[in-house]
Amino acid sequence: MTIWIFSQRLLFAALMGALIGLERQWRQKSAGLRTNTLVALGSAAYTLISLALTAGNEEVYTGDSTRVIGQIVTGIGFLGGGVILRDGLNVQGLNTAATIWCSAAVGALSGCGMHWLALITAGAVAGTHLLLRPLGGWINRFPSAKEDSGIFQYVLYVSCKEHVENLIRVRIVNFIKRDNHLQLRSLKSSETISGQSAIEAQIAASGNHHSEVESLAGQLTLEYGVMEVKWEANNINEA
Repeated sequence: MTIWIFSQRLLFAALMGALIGLERQWRQKSAGLRTNTLVALGSAAYTLISLALTAGNEEVYTGDSTRVIGQIVTGIGFLGGGVILRDGLNVQGLNTAATIWCSAAVGALSGCGMHWLALITAGAVAGTHLLLRPLGGWINRFPSAKEDSGIFQYVLYVSCKEHVENLIRVRIVNFIKRDNHLQLRSLKSSETISGQSAIEAQIAASGNHHSEVESLAGQLTLEYGVMEVKWEANNINEA
């Protein structure tokens, strides 16, 4: 393999990786311009090594470069796994990991001399981010049936005066008894500062019953001695 062919394919891979990385850098993602460029560059270099080692005197490649490309796919999988983070019930970095994976494919295509295919793939990746991002945001505006199904776990927090703690606990228990959709899992109290108590009630429900829990919170807010009421909900099926 001549230096000119090697340099040409390597440079083209870097340009295609930069094309993908520009959008990621603009979005301030963890894997931006340099990362995607290096991934494409490295993939092309490994592919070119395989081709150079199997080239005859007349630049006829007799080896199987797909064996090296298969190893590239495996290695990029580990790299992509490093940018995927779990934040509570949310998972972040999936788009970035998928983009790195695509950048490796663009680099391998460039290394094989398939410049048009590499350009089409790079354009498709960049276009996916630019065009489907607003479309995804528009779709997310509509309520999903999944959001209202499954088992919900509500946690109700009440901060009150110590002398009304028992009354508030009774109010919570009675409200839940009257509603067949809600089930009290636990009810505990703790002393925060002198003369004040914190009550935590864990409530389970089949389906979305935000309005009922909000109604309970509103009633408790009006009780004498209650200083703060707040609640949160988790769809445990989505974890």
